[in-house]
Amino acid sequence: MKRVFDTEILCVGTELLLGHITNTDARDISELLSKIGINVKYHTVVGDNPERLRACVEVAKSRADILITTGGLGPTCDDLTKQVLADCFGLPLVLNEAEEQGLYEYIKTGRGLTPNTHRQALLPEGCTVFHNLWGTAPGCAFEAEGKHVLMLPGPPKECIPMFEHYGVPYLKKLSDELIVSHAVRIFGMGESRVDDLFADEMNRMVNPTMAPYAKECDCLLQITAKAGSEAEAEAMIAPVMAHVKERLGDVVYGVDIECVEEAVMALLKERNLTFAAAESCTGGDIARRFTELPGASLYFKGGVVSYVNEVKEAMLGVDHALLEEKTAVCREVAAAMAEGVRERLKTDMAVSVTGLAGPDGDGVHEVGTVFIGLAVEGQTYVRETHMGTFRTRSFIRRMAGNHAFDMLRRYMSGLPVK
Repeated sequence: MKRVFDTEILCVGTELLLGHITNTDARDISELLSKIGINVKYHTVVGDNPERLRACVEVAKSRADILITTGGLGPTCDDLTKQVLADCFGLPLVLNEAEEQGLYEYIKTGRGLTPNTHRQALLPEGCTVFHNLWGTAPGCAFEAEGKHVLMLPGPPKECIPMFEHYGVPYLKKLSDELIVSHAVRIFGMGESRVDDLFADEMNRMVNPTMAPYAKECDCLLQITAKAGSEAEAEAMIAPVMAHVKERLGDVVYGVDIECVEEAVMALLKERNLTFAAAESCTGGDIARRFTELPGASLYFKGGVVSYVNEVKEAMLGVDHALLEEKTAVCREVAAAMAEGVRERLKTDMAVSVTGLAGPDGDGVHEVGTVFIGLAVEGQTYVRETHMGTFRTRSFIRRMAGNHAFDMLRRYMSGLPVK
């Protein structure tokens, strides 16, 4: 029977405690661990203080099988993670000549290195080295006192790819069993509702398992199985996946993708269709999100950021009298914006967004009121949303974009759009 490993993530850095930097490392590592079926029991943040760091390590040793640290591997005097961890587990730090040479090689890129930079090549004796392809400070992993310890650099652009490239394969080797996990992505149903639908089943499940997770403006249901082979694990997941999709219905927009715009891209490719966007309160965010996907230029012709009424009139042909009578935040203006940008850019489809992202209202509608339009040949749809006056501008803008992509997805899939 496979041993269950409990994990603690210990993030080191005074800047995290001061709020100068958001601790995204713990979040992202936890998500990656969930995909391979490893339990995260604790997140800890500690400043650059050796005594407090040592105390946190001793606590982690008492309650976790795997300890993952982030931060404190650099060349400065406050980068103490390696020294403290090695001391806590009775391991000397030794110079890794390959890593030291790698630091010299890094000089050739044009970045000068000071003598203290080479401290980064001191690593716990006998460790598995994680060569840093994304920066200078190497990470590492070792086993001591029955614990597995992984040390990663703090900057997310180094930490997360290093963990994906080295840490995940290292942890997968802790068991002969293979772990397979798939994420069912959901828009139009919140995490609590998903949990309510499947709570009884999830409480009974041992292998495979299911767990819902809230994401920004949507959610996912993770299905994970452990078996002796990938084929066996996939066979265990298949009936669960079919059951989940059937029960959730058309709120499922994909499996193992990161965002609803990826689902839209796949449908556009399949049907060879194009679209455009007319954006007000989203300020071009729909265009930005879609054009981050490779190949977007084949399907997205462009957009108009019509933040003020004059631009809605001049660039999209929205009637001046309509704007005067109804204000810019209404069904009719959302429809006119979508129709106008579709006509001008000659696309198969077009989406529009007009609303109030806050913090101020317009005297008629509350903050969080957004109308999203979809214009296609011979038909225009408008979805009215009320996201709540307590929501942040960034949330309202992203959620409005999700609604626009969802309407595109539904139309191309033959589902009810509104």
